[in-house]
Amino acid sequence: MAATAEDLIDRRRLRRKVTFWRVFALAVAALAIIGIAWALYDGGAAGKSVDHIAKVKIEGTILEDEDLLQLLEDLRKSPTAKGVIVSIDSPGGTTAGGEAIYEAVRAVAKEKPVVAQVGTLAASAGYMIASASDQIVARQSSIVGSIGVLAQIPNFSRLMDKIGISVDEVKSSPLKAEPSPFNPTTEEERAMLRSMIMDSYNWFIGLVEERRPLSRSEVLALADGSVFTGRQALSRKLVDRLGGEKEAIAWLGEKGVSADLKVIEWKPKKKGYSLLFGSDVGKAIGSLIGLPGAGSDLLRETGADRLFLDGLISLWHP
Repeated sequence: MAATAEDLIDRRRLRRKVTFWRVFALAVAALAIIGIAWALYDGGAAGKSVDHIAKVKIEGTILEDEDLLQLLEDLRKSPTAKGVIVSIDSPGGTTAGGEAIYEAVRAVAKEKPVVAQVGTLAASAGYMIASASDQIVARQSSIVGSIGVLAQIPNFSRLMDKIGISVDEVKSSPLKAEPSPFNPTTEEERAMLRSMIMDSYNWFIGLVEERRPLSRSEVLALADGSVFTGRQALSRKLVDRLGGEKEAIAWLGEKGVSADLKVIEWKPKKKGYSLLFGSDVGKAIGSLIGLPGAGSDLLRETGADRLFLDGLISLWHP
């Protein structure tokens, strides 16, 4: 039987309704996924409302991370975070970034017990931050140390000569904007850099001397850039005990923090791309499309963040 005009109109209306409800259902599902992801990304906000042990991860290249600094300030003020585990796995980073996080961790430690738990690596600025805690726990095979500061300047002058490129400059004084990658470094420029490096190095030495049970001469003997295993670091008093999170919790117990409290990870509320690549949903999506999903964000996974370091750095492998 041929369809009438009314039948055709009814079918079109039905299709529109089905399409509407399909879109509505997809929108609800998307909102639900976003809500769950945000709850996970917020670091378990519900668990923070009761007494707990807070855990903060410091991973990858260290920069002056405003989100992390705000998290540490919020943690300092939290009445329910009874103790803090700073979990470190970092080769270091900028000296300014290490200094900022060091000071933030010290501020937390004035309010509640803080223990650093070293994973694979706490070198250079990573060790600087670990020394801000009141106790350092490291694995027997962890890599610890590399106390020192460096500056590296690429020299493209031979390449520029080869391809026929030169740079003309007009500047107020010989050391302005020097050293430059466009010409070889002079003795005066190296002297200027060395003065800055040694000043920062002496400051770093002072932090370690202040925070560790070592004399200045003992720190200087260790601060030649060497790295040590956790076992070696323990014998040199760079760490306090060997182990992992269990041992970190045991130390907190010695400071009056109940070992029965739940350990809750506090995570920075990052913006922009990190909300995707740093979140649990982002990691799942990344694994599906072949992007790294086991660590923090895409730049740190690929090591590309180290390409953009500037100024003095305290880094094991630049």
